[in-house]
Amino acid sequence: MTDIAQIIIHASRLGNLEVLQELIRQNADVNVRDAKGYTPLIIACYNNQYKAAELLLENGADVNAQDNGGNTALMGVAFKGYADIAQLLIDKGAHTDIQHGNGGTALMFAAMFGRHDLLKLLLAAGADKHLLDVRGLDVYDLAAQQGNTEAINILDNNIVN
Repeated sequence: MTDIAQIIIHASRLGNLEVLQELIRQNADVNVRDAKGYTPLIIACYNNQYKAAELLLENGADVNAQDNGGNTALMGVAFKGYADIAQLLIDKGAHTDIQHGNGGTALMFAAMFGRHDLLKLLLAAGADKHLLDVRGLDVYDLAAQQGNTEAINILDNNIVN
């Protein structure tokens, strides 16, 4: 990985807008990947750097880029619970139903980790609650495994507000 790539990924992790803006002015690749396939957007989102994510998206970051495991920025924020960034990603065209290497989706992450606000947001954005992971489990099964009855109630009643 080049020095510029390391710098843009590090700046994304920290949300250093000045460095990101300068790198963008120098035509740095906003879709560069590190050894794990993480892009600056994936890193910014996972580290709750809303403004950095917004800047990267405004400058051509691929909202649906997947890391080496197939994870997207939307999956990362569904896991972490960052609803504001999830809304930003959805508004910028993030596909809610991309599946990672084991078939998991952002909706599944939200249900498994008790991120009920994200669950509602993803359902409102049209996420498919009937997709199956590689084990043949859907979001209901995964919520039930975690004892997450609130998620099951949200899914059953299509509660999106």
